[in-house]
Amino acid sequence: MKPMSNVNPSSVRWRKSSYSNGTGGECVEVASGLDSVVPVRDSKSPLGSLLLFPARAWAPFVDALKE
Repeated sequence: MKPMSNVNPSSVRWRKSSYSNGTGGECVEVASGLDSVVPVRDSKSPLGSLLLFPARAWAPFVDALKE
């Protein structure tokens, strides 16, 4: 993971995890459409810090979580 660099959080399209509950708790959002990174943020703090995962590592990460 890298600290936030040249990603403008308002310039990407965010989607909320399908596992997020309807009351706003435990919400993770992921942005797609960037070539080299996948930004992840806490939806309760949209202007807070981002985690940037290398795009090539994102699919294996999600697959590991599903197992």
